[in-house]
Amino acid sequence: MNLAVPPSPTLPPAGEGGARARARVRGLVQGVFYRASTCECAQRLGLAGWVRNCPDGSVELEAEGPRARIEELIDWCRRGPSGARVTGVEIEWLAETRGERGFRVRR
Repeated sequence: MNLAVPPSPTLPPAGEGGARARARVRGLVQGVFYRASTCECAQRLGLAGWVRNCPDGSVELEAEGPRARIEELIDWCRRGPSGARVTGVEIEWLAETRGERGFRVRR
């Protein structure tokens, strides 16, 4: 989980402040414990936010916290749990909201 994520032109500047990212994960990511595993990973990293299944078969999540920890979660999302077959991860960096506590699965 310590692999670096390549810099992105839309990545917020490094610093002590937090960040928020929205990710859409595509591939075989439903029915393989992807949401539960993502939630566990985010909780271990101390991130706030949520993860949910989408009608098109993808998984969407938003995570907030220290940017480096969000990057670790995104790196994990590129692999997912053992049963998943991730074909793509789209990332959008957002302004930090500080409006959520904890990380949960949305239904």
